[in-house]
Amino acid sequence: MQVTTFVGLDVHKPWINVAALLPGHDTPIEWRIANETQAIRKMLERVASLAAGDVRYCYEAGPCGYALQRQIISWSEASCMLVAPSLIPRKPGERIKTDRRDAKKLAFLFRAGLLTEVHPLTEEDEAARDLSRAREDLREDLVRARHRLGKFLLRRAVTFTPGKRPWTLAHRRWLDSLRFDNPADSVVVADYLLAIDHIEQRMKTLIVHLERLALDPRYAPAVATLRCFRSVDTITAVGLAVELHNFERFTAARRLMSFVGLIPGEHSSGDKRRQGSITKTGNSHVRRLLIEAAWNYRHQPHVGASLRNRRKGQSPKVIALADRAMLRLHRRYQQMTLRGVLPQKAIVAMARELAGFVWAALSPLAQQSTAR
Repeated sequence: MQVTTFVGLDVHKPWINVAALLPGHDTPIEWRIANETQAIRKMLERVASLAAGDVRYCYEAGPCGYALQRQIISWSEASCMLVAPSLIPRKPGERIKTDRRDAKKLAFLFRAGLLTEVHPLTEEDEAARDLSRAREDLREDLVRARHRLGKFLLRRAVTFTPGKRPWTLAHRRWLDSLRFDNPADSVVVADYLLAIDHIEQRMKTLIVHLERLALDPRYAPAVATLRCFRSVDTITAVGLAVELHNFERFTAARRLMSFVGLIPGEHSSGDKRRQGSITKTGNSHVRRLLIEAAWNYRHQPHVGASLRNRRKGQSPKVIALADRAMLRLHRRYQQMTLRGVLPQKAIVAMARELAGFVWAALSPLAQQSTAR
């Protein structure tokens, strides 16, 4: 009979609470260690000396990332699982929460098989994902910097020509031509413009690296496939590819939709069935990319020069699937808005269907990589 020791870890930046549940025992052995290399090695040795069989560790996915998991796997023969925090069972009447209780709770739930694993990333996949997310962070910083300048000018009653789009070359020339009577105002505008220029230059640098990443053999097939879809160019395709790593884990389209939080929430009991807004659980980065792409499908189906160039040399089946998505999503948008559905809700529904088309396009690639 195989015996297993289950160890729950409550991990924080300065320390780690440990709860080791030995086979045949209902009271775990508990202690706290510093979150340092030497202390972690000693913990692994102590648990190995206490355990009679296999050792399995678990801790909640959080800001400490995958570093501890990799250390445990490389420094010992034990396994380690990252747990989805939002899917940990919780008692409604539980009102006390401490680090010690959390570690003990993880150990018991782990032994009962009630924890949901977060799919682990390799160091290469994590680096690629962080590169894509760094560009997203810069994008948000750019929006904030532009808003600061825009609101400053609004307080001074300085507005761009009505009807013209902001942040074009004409708008930038207009910003450079502004003159103020108060020297302090000139200093503020110059500083805001300098911050915007700095962020834009950093974004250009990251985009160059992302375009190189798109040629990496690990992601190139998926990126080329995704670029066949309308409004999905290199940056969006790379973002989807690095976030949806190991695509073979999505055995059905609905699993992908659930992973990105685009399925409706539900509260049903007996003969009553109630559905609400989307769950918004899972990967918010992929959800944002899909929703942004879905906005372009409200326009009439059309294959422009840019899309035609992206499709050169690609599989006819993928191109046919992308065209079908373009037709179906546009028709869906028209039907929903004619029924009085708000455009924002219609776009979310289209993003959910777009996730299904993405799954249909990438599934054959995942099957081929698994076969190899």
